[in-house]
Amino acid sequence: MKILVAVKRVVDHNVRIRVRPDGTGVETNGVRMSMNPFCKHAVEAAVQLAEAGQASEIVVVSIGPKASNDVILTALAMGAHRGILVETDAPLETLVIAKLLARVVAEEQPDLILLGKQAVDDDSNHVGQMLAALTDRPQATFASEIKISGAELEVVREVDSGRETLRLPLPAVVTADLRLNTPRNAALPMVMKARSKPLAVRSASEFGVDLGARLKVEKISPPPERVAGKTVNSVSELVTIIAADVNAMEAI
Repeated sequence: MKILVAVKRVVDHNVRIRVRPDGTGVETNGVRMSMNPFCKHAVEAAVQLAEAGQASEIVVVSIGPKASNDVILTALAMGAHRGILVETDAPLETLVIAKLLARVVAEEQPDLILLGKQAVDDDSNHVGQMLAALTDRPQATFASEIKISGAELEVVREVDSGRETLRLPLPAVVTADLRLNTPRNAALPMVMKARSKPLAVRSASEFGVDLGARLKVEKISPPPERVAGKTVNSVSELVTIIAADVNAMEAI
């Protein structure tokens, strides 16, 4: 079985996000970048399936500038077999990314496509669902558990009321939740070995997809600063403050 895993390079989740002074976007110059956390869980899921003898090949694909090679190398160090970089410096909307991935899927014909449920830079939660629609494959989102049985996939997913179990035929698209697993940290020997694994670089323009933007971002601004908290001297004082706030809200 072949698994295709899509990964994205984003601002590291430990870095404090800063908006550019002109309000055109988030500052990325001189900022530490890394693999999107949800994507890392998708890679780990693929590697675990390979270790269990249920997958013979893991192909990792990323779409973005040349620097996106580093997240592909991270996935290769974790255990993926080869990588594909669809290179472009243009900022891409989620539908364009899904269309490019659909072209890669058409070429690779994977049995299972894994993605993070969303990217932490825009939190769109679009690509997995769009890709399933474009490739006409069944999908399971927010997966917290994945099991393969023959030509069927069993996915436990997180929903508002608890957990839901889905059974769907392969080939399929699955998006990973944080509860799916604990991603491994690749040891130095695996990092060195990753550099010798195949990594194909292809231009986004050769896939025949219109890369133009359909949406216009007027302005991006940081959230307002939170008001500092207030220390109270007793429980009774806290109750009095809460009661006053409730009365004020009821009066509105």
